[in-house]
Amino acid sequence: MAEIRVPELAESITEGTIAQWLKKPGDFVNKGDYVVELETDKVNVEIISDFTGVLTEVKAQEGDNVNVGEVIAVVDESGQAGAEPAQAAAPVQEQAPAGEPTAKPAEGATPAQAADDKQQRTIASPAARKMAREKGIDLNQVPTVDPLGRVRAQDVSSYNPQASAAPAQAPKAAPAPAQAKQDGEKRVERIRMSRRRQTIANRLVEVQQTAAMLTTFNEVDMTNVMNLRKQRKDKFFAENDVKLGFMSFFTKAVVAALKKNPFLNAEIQGDEIVLKKFYDIGVAVSTEEGLVVPVVRDADRKNFAEIEKDIMDLAIKARNNKLGLQDLQGGTFTITNGGTFGSLLSTPILNGPQVGILGMHAINLRPVAIDAERMENRPMMYIALSYDHRIVDGKEAVTFLKRVKELIEDPESLLFEA
Repeated sequence: MAEIRVPELAESITEGTIAQWLKKPGDFVNKGDYVVELETDKVNVEIISDFTGVLTEVKAQEGDNVNVGEVIAVVDESGQAGAEPAQAAAPVQEQAPAGEPTAKPAEGATPAQAADDKQQRTIASPAARKMAREKGIDLNQVPTVDPLGRVRAQDVSSYNPQASAAPAQAPKAAPAPAQAKQDGEKRVERIRMSRRRQTIANRLVEVQQTAAMLTTFNEVDMTNVMNLRKQRKDKFFAENDVKLGFMSFFTKAVVAALKKNPFLNAEIQGDEIVLKKFYDIGVAVSTEEGLVVPVVRDADRKNFAEIEKDIMDLAIKARNNKLGLQDLQGGTFTITNGGTFGSLLSTPILNGPQVGILGMHAINLRPVAIDAERMENRPMMYIALSYDHRIVDGKEAVTFLKRVKELIEDPESLLFEA
């Protein structure tokens, strides 16, 4: 018998949660096959089998916490000769990560096995599967608006089994006290926090408790950036196969401002300030599992197209739950864009141990005084800089934000920034 253990993941990760078993006891597995999806504090990791044989036992159920090095499954290598993949009991029906077609249910399966097989065939996120188990909901009955048919956590949360069930006889009237209790229970829903959501919550509270966080604001006239994008977007896309967005302008402006205000590109380690001479810019991305901040490496050495491509690739990986640990580690400063959801103004929370984060917001037409006699409606954006006042003074924070404003309002000047 061979044991499948939780592998070493990263220096800072010592445990994870079983999100989904991709193979079940009785399934035939080849060396290199994905066996289980593990949810960690930062990313989901698919663990492979280092052995070929029949999976005879799983030692942890979906939702259980497991430690690095812990045995989570057993493979009978001697079962290879007497078992073929098609004969394995209740094979997993989802598309395998490697793209290979999955096996059909074994002939002679019982109705219960067929129902379980159908449940496995439903494409759903780990969070949706976990919520469905907790609520006792059949994923096959849950409608979804996803164009690929993937059931998401919000689909399960909003699903009402009674609404889709056939009309039944009217229930007998219950005594008033019991009815009141029942009504009260209907207004409460308990959802277990995912490991990632717990980590996000803990880190945000930790930042609030350990950093002297302060936020300063400014507003930016987006007229020139919008005009430049309008003039160049078609040629830019044709040459680079990526759209010219606002993020590349702000990333370039942030790097230039950080070079003038180096204490915003630093962190505190004990009684020392570590000034970083590189510019790895984190870009906050919203996913089903919560906010993640993948990192654009060496943003100071990249042009607009390279930055846009990196951001697009990282966002796709984040939303498909394919980010690796290396995509999330080592950022020096973060940009978050609440404007994509319509936010007019906010105070972003630091992404520790970083000491600065820039918040972008919605672009709205507002009347602006051009001079003493003229007013014009201009596309304006509020920007916010949250910073750790322990090492960043107000003067430096205001200077940083003012520099970002100047560069965005004169976007061609970004071409001359070293």
